[in-house]
Amino acid sequence: MNAVRYIFSTTEAQERKQRMDNKAPFLCGSVIKKLFTLLALLTIATPAWAVAEIQSWQMNNGLRVLLMEAHQVPMVVMRLTLPAGSSMDAPGKGGTATMLAAMLGDHTKIHHHAAWADYLDAQAIRLGSGASRDSMSIGLTVLKEALPQGVGALSEALLQPGWSRKRFKKMRSDAISANKKSLEQPQVQAAIAIGKLLYGDHPYGHRSGGDAASLAAITMRDMKQLYRDQVTPDAAVLAVSGDVTMAELHKLLAPLAAWHGTAKHHLSDISATANPAPIKQHITMATQQATVALVRIGLDRQAPDLFPTLLMNHILGGGGFSSKLMMQVREKRGLVYGVYSYFEPLSRPGPFVISLQTRADQTQQALKVVRQVMARMAAGKINHKAIHAAKANLTGSFTHRLDSNGKRVGLMSMIGYYHLPLDYLQNWRARIEAITLAQVQVSAARYLKASDWSEVIVGPKSVPHQRHISK
Repeated sequence: MNAVRYIFSTTEAQERKQRMDNKAPFLCGSVIKKLFTLLALLTIATPAWAVAEIQSWQMNNGLRVLLMEAHQVPMVVMRLTLPAGSSMDAPGKGGTATMLAAMLGDHTKIHHHAAWADYLDAQAIRLGSGASRDSMSIGLTVLKEALPQGVGALSEALLQPGWSRKRFKKMRSDAISANKKSLEQPQVQAAIAIGKLLYGDHPYGHRSGGDAASLAAITMRDMKQLYRDQVTPDAAVLAVSGDVTMAELHKLLAPLAAWHGTAKHHLSDISATANPAPIKQHITMATQQATVALVRIGLDRQAPDLFPTLLMNHILGGGGFSSKLMMQVREKRGLVYGVYSYFEPLSRPGPFVISLQTRADQTQQALKVVRQVMARMAAGKINHKAIHAAKANLTGSFTHRLDSNGKRVGLMSMIGYYHLPLDYLQNWRARIEAITLAQVQVSAARYLKASDWSEVIVGPKSVPHQRHISK
């Protein structure tokens, strides 16, 4: 898994698989002919290397609008990012943000669930919503010809929530059932354990989708309160990419001018947390293989050593088959099915994870090799050849991070939401090229000290001297 994704990603997301599990997309019913056309256009890449300018406009209500024009195909993608992520969930009610995002995408005051799905179908509008640790998002994908209707649908979902109690009870019940079912997956058990181990009762400590108990505790009143407190324009970012100009957006976004309010809580209110004392935890599951994670607290989005750490992680385990972990643990010794590393920079330091899957009886042998690789890098045993190869890989794949409207919107959302400079993408390659061997060695020494990492194993075989939790 390429580490660039985690530098650029807005979400949570998370534990890598958990970020995907928690996004809660809501698409309109059946896919009609126009939507087939739209999805086909989504596959057309942008061949040019030059990074287009990010245009910025702040509406009178405080909403920040970012635009990257792309007129190759007649379609537009938008993403509204709000400070209403799972870190804003009330204590004991994890999953509130995810449930609110689901409700906003499911129906409105004007359209009940079935009518809303039919309307979106008829207009070939894709509307999606989800929540991560730091944010909630509502996304729109639409053909240029239906852009006014698409913006109208986004505005309706955002400003005229339906609050149907019948739908809420059904969606909450479904969420509880899905949550219980997900516990059968070793990766989910590991993700839950990682969150608790690294963050405890911190706002980042619970799964964005909550658990069965916290979901059952959520009421309609809780969702309305989160909506009033956090779904406001002053701290929100609307990222747009596609066949549209800023002058057109000024007219199209007129419905959002009536949106007002100031967020009660901000990301800056979230406290930072120190890396916890390392522990070893074994979760017993009746599986044929072990899912293993080494974890520690990593970096936040503004960390001055973020780029050197990106390069260091690419060498360690973020560079796919060229990474040291893949070469030493899988290719040379055949001890794992897969192994990778990533870190998730959030508003506050997010998790740094090394993950692998192996045959249960090879767990300790695989972990020994992983720790040896970490120790060598922490000791500064990284050469210029590895640095050069990692830079070439990262910069060479950079254009693929910009080859669709959806990807560009994701990047702009991250840039706007975390208050990064608008020339972030233009300067990205130069920042990678400027990284020195010494900077990477410092980063490795700081983050790869084995004694700072906790260990989570989910699988059938117990390991001596570990804390055991049977599932």
